[in-house]
Amino acid sequence: MTSTLFSPLTIRTVEFRNRLWVSPMCQYSCDAQDGVPTDWHLVELGSYAQGGAGLVMAEATGVVPEGRITPWCPGLWCDEQQASWTRIVDFIHSQGAKAGIQLAHAGRKASTMRPWDGNGSVPKEDGGWTTVAPSPIAYPGYREPNGLSSDEINDIVYAFGQSAARALAAGFDVLEIHAAHGYLIHQFLSPLSNDREDEYGGSIVNRSRLLLDIAKEVRAIAGPDVPVLVRMSATDWMEPEGWTLEDTVTVATWLREAGVDMIDVSTGGLVPGAQIPTGPGYQVPHAAAVYDRAGIITGAVGEIVDAKQADSIISEGKASAVFAGREFLRDPHFPLRAAHELGVEIGYWPRQFLRGTFAARRVPSDLEG
Repeated sequence: MTSTLFSPLTIRTVEFRNRLWVSPMCQYSCDAQDGVPTDWHLVELGSYAQGGAGLVMAEATGVVPEGRITPWCPGLWCDEQQASWTRIVDFIHSQGAKAGIQLAHAGRKASTMRPWDGNGSVPKEDGGWTTVAPSPIAYPGYREPNGLSSDEINDIVYAFGQSAARALAAGFDVLEIHAAHGYLIHQFLSPLSNDREDEYGGSIVNRSRLLLDIAKEVRAIAGPDVPVLVRMSATDWMEPEGWTLEDTVTVATWLREAGVDMIDVSTGGLVPGAQIPTGPGYQVPHAAAVYDRAGIITGAVGEIVDAKQADSIISEGKASAVFAGREFLRDPHFPLRAAHELGVEIGYWPRQFLRGTFAARRVPSDLEG
């Protein structure tokens, strides 16, 4: 049986074996607070590659120390971090998957507690720091950030480029810019968090300037062969005051012209209290709208939990790839299971797992424990 979900996809020179991809998911597991990924990240991300994912996207990774969401999040600003990422990427590749990394700056939502430790900002004596943002407007419950100067904004653009270069040196196949979920770039985009009166505030052109400058910087570093993605929140769910789907379509068009290859379409995250109508596939219509109206391919996210649902998103032309998150946490071998449920023969079951195929194929007795 054929399946669009398990058909290959090529972006620039990178071919993905299927269109069922791993969303970046924070693990808060750099216990030394040094931004260096650990064995946890190797096993977590490596398991998704073993499980048949087409693309394994590493979690939000700070381009500077103060850009991390928590003190326990990974970074990519030094040699030690780059070397540790290289080890992880090498294993992902050994399992036939492509490796991506989400480059990020958390802005006013940085220096926060791990979810299992509580809420709010981390005290400085425990590894926290003063955060930055387009404007000194605090996320409710967090400490007030410092507003960024124009020179500091330029430094952040440069930092994204430097981290992109390190990611390529580490072997990553895909670079994603995190412009969603209320983090720094999203804070610039939305008028709810940006009340600047200079070239970075006011009009949508000005509020989009940071994102477009970063996209151009990363595209220049990536060269002609490496896919560049941008994750965007298509809406703040706070219309008409906040960021809207119309804004996203407009900026996605500009990003396409700047050399971005795909928009990874999510929603929300900027402010608490937004009324979000969640449910299976609840964000897919936003991906479909950007796909149709901005002339750029998209990735769809949002409670995508089973094979037929994922396959229909691709076959109906709503997106070119599906990013799943929680389902991979529940089942790192989601693609292997999905292929079986769709009746698709795939050739990348790990040899060590062959005795566990759904067809219950026998293996030589000397391999049985």
